[in-house]
Amino acid sequence: MPELTKLTVPLDVGGVTIRNRVFLAPMSGITDEPFRQRAHAHGAGLVVSEMVASGELAKGRAGCDLRIRHSGLPVHMVQLAGREAVHMAEGARIAEGEGADIIDINMGCPAKKVTGGYAGSALMRDLDHALTLIEAVVGAVEVPVTVKMRLGWDEGALNAPMLARRAEQAGVRMVTVHGRTRCQFYQGKADWRAIARVKEAVSIPVVANGDVGSAAEAADILEQSGADAVMVGRAHYGAPWIAGSIAAAGGAAGIPQSPRALADYIIAHYEDMLTLYGSESGLRQARKHLGWYLDRHAAGAGLDQRKAILTSFEPARVIAELRDAFSTAAAPVTLRSAA
Repeated sequence: MPELTKLTVPLDVGGVTIRNRVFLAPMSGITDEPFRQRAHAHGAGLVVSEMVASGELAKGRAGCDLRIRHSGLPVHMVQLAGREAVHMAEGARIAEGEGADIIDINMGCPAKKVTGGYAGSALMRDLDHALTLIEAVVGAVEVPVTVKMRLGWDEGALNAPMLARRAEQAGVRMVTVHGRTRCQFYQGKADWRAIARVKEAVSIPVVANGDVGSAAEAADILEQSGADAVMVGRAHYGAPWIAGSIAAAGGAAGIPQSPRALADYIIAHYEDMLTLYGSESGLRQARKHLGWYLDRHAAGAGLDQRKAILTSFEPARVIAELRDAFSTAAAPVTLRSAA
């Protein structure tokens, strides 16, 4: 697949060098520090923080500091969401002060709790207002600013090319486009060819996103969109190595190759989350990850065992049950089962 060759080439984003062109998407409640560190270690070219509400960040709300703090990776990219220019600018300054190398503006989240506050993809319904946010962030920081968007609000308003063009004129250095409208949420198939219209509208790098989980799909989205890079999101559920696997054409670093190694890997991820959030919060936040690991790699685990892993408030019991569940897993991890 010759299209994949360019994914190994570094990409310049406003003077920041990205080591390859397969990125981990920002996902709320998922791409926290332990997850980003793993994805980077496996070879993802760029990893992005969870979405941070700029108003809450500007007001110093608890928990925001964990989302924006520098995790020691070569490129620290923070995604901000919001509706108020003053909060977006202040949030960007705070993130830059914490070491952010790139600030991303969320104009693509379809969640009702976000769009209901006229943020995320709701901003694509009012491009003039969207531009005031972009201009505020670009004017507030010295680091590159990027934007993540959808094709538009609905099929009657596919205005991503216009937003991208105006964003470039305002100083944005890269745009990412998810190949669905907001009203599609995650239903149907992402329209990769529609992303090509954004690529034709701008001269800055364009990142294609939506329904990519394998090298073959990465090659297809590149061919159909003409994009400069790809961003992978939900395919990482239970497999933090997916972006690295695509970037390395199947040779990602550090993928556990046996049930025992996978158990060790998952337990280390679990313990890192407990350390980051504290035991009480970490127990709850880790459960979705443990569920995805079980679904993907230990589907034969019994219902009682799954319940113990996903409901216990005793870390020692969770760890013991994980070791038992993966000691009887049928096969080692493979890219076929993980992509």
